[in-house]
Order: sequence, then structure tokens, then C-alpha cells
Amino acid sequence: MKFLLDNNLPPALARALNELTKAHAEGHSVLPLKDKFPQGTADIEWISTLSDEGGWAVISQDKFTKGDIEKRAFRECGLPIFCLAKHWGNESYWNKAHNLVRWWPAIMNQAELIRGGAAFRVPWKFPTHGKFDQIKM
Repeated sequence: MKFLLDNNLPPALARALNELTKAHAEGHSVLPLKDKFPQGTADIEWISTLSDEGGWAVISQDKFTKGDIEKRAFRECGLPIFCLAKHWGNESYWNKAHNLVRWWPAIMNQAELIRGGAAFRVPWKFPTHGKFDQIKM
């Protein structure tokens, strides 16, 4: 599985997660969006490309509440999408990095379970069960 971190998350965080993931999850990789697509690529374009390629999951702080065309693209892309809850945006870089690393095994496991697409909210607080709320796009 390949994971793409949206531009609203630090590229260094994607690279750090990639190194941690390579060490413990063979065949998985993590890329920042800017390393795969040129700056300014429209959401609908990169989501369509990932959908066509298959084997991708998206992690974002975005709520994907843009126009109807973008919303439909996210609904129909067939990819697991993990949306960080609103509270993530209020946290410092290091707190966010720490918490995403804590959530990472659960995110990888959930992404592997999905056939077709689904969207999940990743809460700030990590519960003992490490489960997600499914959200409607």
C-alpha cells in the first residue's frame, strides 16, 4: 500500500513515516503530495491519478468540502481516505508528528482492510481500541 500525505501536512512528516514504515511493513511507502505531483495540481487531478494507479490511501487535514465536482471525485475514487479531525490543526508540529506516529499502525491496518473506497476521521485522542469513525464524503 502506498500512502500520500496531502499538502496540508509537512513533507518531512511523510518522509519520516516512510522510513519508519519501510522498517516494519514491507511493501508500504509514504510520500508527500508535492513529491508525486507538481505544486498547484488540482485535487480532482491527483485523486483521479491515484485512483487509476490503485493501491493508494490518502491522509489529509482537509475536510474535502470543496465544490461538488471535488466532493464527487473523492466519493467515487475508490481509495481509503483518512481525514485528521479538526483538533489536529491546533497542534504544534512535534505534537502532530508524535500523534500521527502513534496512529500510524492503525491507519495502515485499516487501509489494508478496505476494498473500494471509504473515508475515516482520525480523532486527536488515541483510544485504546485504535478505531476510526467512518465519515460520509
